[in-house]
Amino acid sequence: MSRAAAVVLSVVAVLALVSAEDPYLYFTWEVTYGTIAPLGVPQRAILINGQFPGPEINCTSNNNIVINVYNYLDEPFLLSWNGIQHRKNSWQDGMQGTNCPILPGQNFTYHWQPKDQIGSFFYFPSLGMHKAAGGFGSLRVHSRLLIPVPFDPPADEFTALIGDWYTKDHAVLARLLEAGRSIGRPAGILINGKSGKDAAGKDDPPLFTVEAGKIYRFRVCNVGLKTSLNFRVQGHTLKLVEMDGSHTVQNTYDSLDVHVGQCYSVLVTADQAVGDYYVVASTRFVKQVQTATAVLRYVGSTAPPSAVLPEAPSGWAWSLNQWRSFRWNLTASAARPNPQGSYHYGSINITRTIKLANSRTRVDGKLRFALNGVSHVNTDTPVKLAEYFNVSDGVFKYNLIGDVPPAADAAVTIAPNIITAEFRTFIEIVFENPEKSIQSYHLDGYSFFPVGMGPGKWTPESRKAYNLLDAVSRHTIQVYPRSWTAIMLTFDNAGMWNLRSEIWERHYLGQQLYVSVLSPARSLRDEYNMPDNAIRCGAVVSLPLPPSYV
Repeated sequence: MSRAAAVVLSVVAVLALVSAEDPYLYFTWEVTYGTIAPLGVPQRAILINGQFPGPEINCTSNNNIVINVYNYLDEPFLLSWNGIQHRKNSWQDGMQGTNCPILPGQNFTYHWQPKDQIGSFFYFPSLGMHKAAGGFGSLRVHSRLLIPVPFDPPADEFTALIGDWYTKDHAVLARLLEAGRSIGRPAGILINGKSGKDAAGKDDPPLFTVEAGKIYRFRVCNVGLKTSLNFRVQGHTLKLVEMDGSHTVQNTYDSLDVHVGQCYSVLVTADQAVGDYYVVASTRFVKQVQTATAVLRYVGSTAPPSAVLPEAPSGWAWSLNQWRSFRWNLTASAARPNPQGSYHYGSINITRTIKLANSRTRVDGKLRFALNGVSHVNTDTPVKLAEYFNVSDGVFKYNLIGDVPPAADAAVTIAPNIITAEFRTFIEIVFENPEKSIQSYHLDGYSFFPVGMGPGKWTPESRKAYNLLDAVSRHTIQVYPRSWTAIMLTFDNAGMWNLRSEIWERHYLGQQLYVSVLSPARSLRDEYNMPDNAIRCGAVVSLPLPPSYV
């Protein structure tokens, strides 16, 4: 073979590799009921392939994830993927405003990519109060081999799904909310579906096993319904390396507050005497503290853990100060080889400021929660499908709320809450929390920059204290009692996206909205067409497909 021919073949081979489709990972999940008793009380749970929590998805950035979900429940079912951005593809979001549910006895195949993402996430059932029955699991997205990670590979990785837990059946909890009542306090706290002790108070078998001198990565996610939790490991420190899909400056902490919907990665060095130690998750910002433990065992241990648990912090000021210490790692690569900090969000002009205030009220004697005076209700036709098929006039109205909250005593409207955002504009959203309880918000389809928090009400003067350099890009953020939180983001992901309270009873009773981001070009460059296998329901069942994007 001539040298010229060899060069041509080499170029062809490189082009083939460049154009090759990203790898596929296939899963088949059967969703069923089962009986579990994590707090000693037998109860009905939602299992995936017989597991609680569900199977772990362990993938790499840009992998094609194909999950065929069979619904063997006696009620409709949907899964959502907390933190996965679904670029151009809100069809896979799995919320009630974007997808028709999987009916009993039927199946649906999700197909999505963690496009240019890395980090720690989780999936959960999004309909009704299903999340209170299980159906959730962890989702790890690793960096591709060619992309450097800003820490050495750990000896092993562990998942710690922490969350509050109720022993009441999820249908009972839903009936309480429909009757205008709260679901009340949880029955306890779980770590990976276990409280840590049996009915006699004896420790469960170790959940985590380590070897002395080695370093381990813990991926910690709060998958609960309403309670912020503090996470710590007895006798060990936590080196923070990632949160909600972004590498962080590697500060060391004795414990971390993990608010509902958030995920953190920490490195734990097994640098203590060989023995057993408790991993601890306990409630924050509530009068009655509840705690779960799990045993971390050193190989060769014969010593039980000390009964003296490390103390949790008190007050929300401590938590706010911890948040202020979080910084984005500007020199690390993420899912691409360019440094994370190459995106200078602080130098982009804000085109719109949206202030959203949560409220708790009663309408016709029943408990409701609202954003800017509108308490969201879901529609028989998902709002994304109504918009796509151009029948939204019969389903919902855009922009029932304005960009500023109404007066505190204004009447609350119960209606679908959908706002519009101009494609590719840079927007500031300010969450104002006038209530005594902590809030947690998540925005599907996006990561954003939480640039500021503070007590009282936000004013334009508050911008002077913004972090415009290295706020950590993430998808879920807390708002402390009688305080505000400001985020910035570019609405560059076309679709219909859920902005919601992660406090699930508040979400269920209206503290959420959808953001419609339309591309004027109607181009595949900006948004995918509705998948061929998409389930139809409501007003669009028999309608012809709109013209395809090209």
